[in-house]
Amino acid sequence: MRRVRILAGLLLCASSALAAPFAVQVGDARLALDAPPGFADVQDTGSPRLLELAESLTSASNRILLFALEDADVRRFSLGDSLELRRYVIVVTPKNLESARVTLAAFHALAADSLRELGPPAPASTDARQYLDAQPRGRPGLLAELRKDHDVIAVLQGTRLPDAPRSRDAPPRYLLSTMALMLARGKALNLAIYTSYGGEADLEWIRGTTLRWIDELQRLNLR
Repeated sequence: MRRVRILAGLLLCASSALAAPFAVQVGDARLALDAPPGFADVQDTGSPRLLELAESLTSASNRILLFALEDADVRRFSLGDSLELRRYVIVVTPKNLESARVTLAAFHALAADSLRELGPPAPASTDARQYLDAQPRGRPGLLAELRKDHDVIAVLQGTRLPDAPRSRDAPPRYLLSTMALMLARGKALNLAIYTSYGGEADLEWIRGTTLRWIDELQRLNLR
């Protein structure tokens, strides 16, 4: 049995390494999607645990188009080992807009609704860790606007996670995330990347990965 599990893991890792853009039908539009480098879509695993994790990241009013884990976590999953879940990404679209052609005006209204409760971003000179420490535990704070175009709006958020019970001496835990709203072929997409936050390298990684991912998806969906 162990040999079978290892073989299945090798096959899954090989398919992950060869991952390529794939098409998804949203209403009358056929969109091209791809995960950032180093991630693989895991929706086809059929794992209830992974499905529950993906669903916890978005509203039930959204349809999940892509949910991807880091390649290292895909290997752990294929071998039955515990997942680290340090980084993961998701792409969703509003179910009520799937059959409609989303205009620029409708997209801007959707973006305004999505960003309204975030408030203004933290001052550029603010230390991210100190800013998050000052926010209520578990509540996202807006750290920066990453991009603002007519068809793409992206922001960086951070959260200090609630302290674990009876673990007063444990170091604080932080989560960074980006949200990018994109209009592609008349459809509204919401891209999100999550990473644990341990230092400046994580901030730079999520900023750069988000912006490159947006550029790649725009390239894939050019008419």
